[in-house]
Amino acid sequence: MRSSTRGAVDPFIVMDVMEAARQAEAAGRRIIHMEVGQPSTPAPAAARAALARDMERDPLGYTVALGLPELRARIAKLYQEWYGLTLDPARVVVTPGSSGGFILAFTALFDAGEKVALGAPGYPSYRQILRALDLVPVEVQTSAENRLQPVPADLQDVDFDGLLVASPANPSGTMLDKPALAALIEAAQSRGAAFLSDEIYHGIEYDQRAVSALEISDDVIVINSFSKYFSMTGWRVGWLVVPEDMVRQVERLAQNLFICPPHAAQVAALAALDARDELEGNLAVYARNRTLMMDGLPKAGFDRIAPPDGAFYVYADVSHLTGDSRAFAREILDKAGVAVTPGLDFDPVRGAGTLRFSYARSTEDIEEGLARLKTFMQARGQELP
Repeated sequence: MRSSTRGAVDPFIVMDVMEAARQAEAAGRRIIHMEVGQPSTPAPAAARAALARDMERDPLGYTVALGLPELRARIAKLYQEWYGLTLDPARVVVTPGSSGGFILAFTALFDAGEKVALGAPGYPSYRQILRALDLVPVEVQTSAENRLQPVPADLQDVDFDGLLVASPANPSGTMLDKPALAALIEAAQSRGAAFLSDEIYHGIEYDQRAVSALEISDDVIVINSFSKYFSMTGWRVGWLVVPEDMVRQVERLAQNLFICPPHAAQVAALAALDARDELEGNLAVYARNRTLMMDGLPKAGFDRIAPPDGAFYVYADVSHLTGDSRAFAREILDKAGVAVTPGLDFDPVRGAGTLRFSYARSTEDIEEGLARLKTFMQARGQELP
C-alpha cells in the first residue's frame, strides 16, 4: 500500500520507554516510573461520581461541536478564578484532549508549507503534528542562561508564520514571567505571525503562579487540557480559547474532524473544575516530590539541572556522562529499574546529552527511585557528593 510523506513522523520515544518498562513489569520486575508525564492519581472523585450518575440517565450521545455549553461557561469562569479575567464563553472550544486542540489551531491558522517556530527542547508532538499537516516546524535552540525558554533575540533571524511557546514547559518545567511572555507575543505580532500559548501545566506551579497569554492579549490562541492539573490524561478532553473572529472557523473544522469531544469526558471535566480540595492535595504531593528531586538528583550525580517552576519534570544535562541518552536511559531501566526519558524526544540536536525525570508519581515511588538512581550511579563508578 502506498503511504504519504506526511505520515513519516518520528516515534514518540517516551512511549517506547513505557513499553520497555511494561515488558520488564510483565517479567516480574518492579519499575519506578519517572518517564511518563502523567499523574498517578485518578480523575477527581466528584468527576467520577458525576459521570456514574449521568450514565444512568443520559445516553451520552453527540454534543455540539464546540462542547457542552455549561462546560464552556465553567471554563470561562476558571479564567476569572485563576487570572482575574472576564472571558466570553463563546471563545472557549472544548477539544478531544490538547492534541485535538493543536490540530484545530494549526489547521485554522496555517496553510501548507508555512513555518511555526518552537523552542527546543520542547514537547515532541508539536513538530510531529505540524509535519503531519504539511507545516514546517522551525526549532529554535534555547539557552540554559534563559532557563531553556525562547527570548525575542533567538527569533531575530528566524522566518516564521507562527510562534508556539509553553509555560510551564515540557521538559524543563520552567516558566515565562509576564514581561518575558509579553515580549514574545510582541515579537510574533509585530511581524504578523500568530501566537499560540500551551498552558496545559497551569495549576501545577510552586513559588509563583503561571501567567496566561490572555492576560496580555486577546489576539492569541491558548491551548489547555484536563490531563495534568485535573489528573484526567486518558479521558482526552481539553480546550482552546480563540479570538472571537475565529470561533466559527474552528467550529466548522471541529464539526468535520471530530464531530464533538467525548461526551462522557466532558461530564467528568465539568465536575472536576469544582474539585479544588482534591486537586490541591495532588499539587502538595508534586511540591513534596519536587523538593525530593532537587535534593536527591544532585546527590545521585545528576546535578546539571534548571530548577523547575511548574509541571512535574526535571530536565538534566548528562552530556558529561553519555553521548547517547537513549542507550543511557535503557541502561538505567535495565540495571536500576527506573524508567526515564531520553532527551532526544525533546531536542534532536542536543537531546543525546539530556534526560527528563518525571516526579508525578507517589512520594514513596520518588524516594525509592532516587535511592535506586544513586546506587546505580555508584555502581557505575560515578563520584558522588
